[in-house]
Amino acid sequence: MRAALATVRTWGTLVKFSHSVFALPFAFVGAALASVGHPITPRQVVWIVVAMVGARNAAMGFNRLADHALDARNPRTAGRELPAGRLSRAAVWTATLLLAALFVGASFALNSLCGVLSPVALLVIFGYSYTKRFTWGSHFVLGLALAMAPVGAWVAVRGSFLDPDGFVPWLLAAIVVLWVAGFDVVYACQDLEFDRGQGLHSIPARLGIPRALGVARLLHAGALAAMAGVGLAAGLGGVYWAGLLGIAALLAWEHRLLRPDDLSRLGLAFFNLNGMVSVAYLAVVLTALWVLP
Repeated sequence: MRAALATVRTWGTLVKFSHSVFALPFAFVGAALASVGHPITPRQVVWIVVAMVGARNAAMGFNRLADHALDARNPRTAGRELPAGRLSRAAVWTATLLLAALFVGASFALNSLCGVLSPVALLVIFGYSYTKRFTWGSHFVLGLALAMAPVGAWVAVRGSFLDPDGFVPWLLAAIVVLWVAGFDVVYACQDLEFDRGQGLHSIPARLGIPRALGVARLLHAGALAAMAGVGLAAGLGGVYWAGLLGIAALLAWEHRLLRPDDLSRLGLAFFNLNGMVSVAYLAVVLTALWVLP
């Protein structure tokens, strides 16, 4: 029993299960906004969660497999589970494929359109792992992978992209693409020298840290603009706009923590504050919907 629990804990560390806080709240946002005029059922909520868990953790497992050799050469990541030998490639492959199958099965359980699109989603989330080998736009591909969460949840509830409110899920996708790309640029700053040495591509490796941090700020400003677009398109009230000010303050705080010559607080800026942003945005949307007449 202890061995099994230790394996589960090791897998949780491998895929950084705690990082689910980035995408899962946005899936709930997509489902909540889609449910206006289209009541959501407990069954749908359960399958959305199952699909998210399957897709997100399959993606992380595949990423660790794809980056195994790179992680072993990078001092920052050499202690990860695969390079350190705490998990075998066979075990990670098995878990990754099972999670991918879980995602596909959950997608079909939601509706046929989600099921048919699930292999396309897997292609995107698995393909991201190779993009940094040939393009500095990899940050945006990661954003696209996570942006499928709110769009997929919208389709799970409504069964279609084509309805009078169909613009809302694409604004949610824009939020996630810009927000994720922004914080991934910040995260990549710590690997600038390694990436350059290995011929890997990122915005920090291409532009340097000062300009990369400037790009991250612009991306997060764009995410706030897309959030404003959601408020207008979905007809959300004053509570939403007040909450948006709070989210803007969190993002501003994140960028105040970082300086080109001092990334010591990158962990706080990357994980803690961005986790707060996603959860806060979900809370803002749910509250705004609750108080609507």
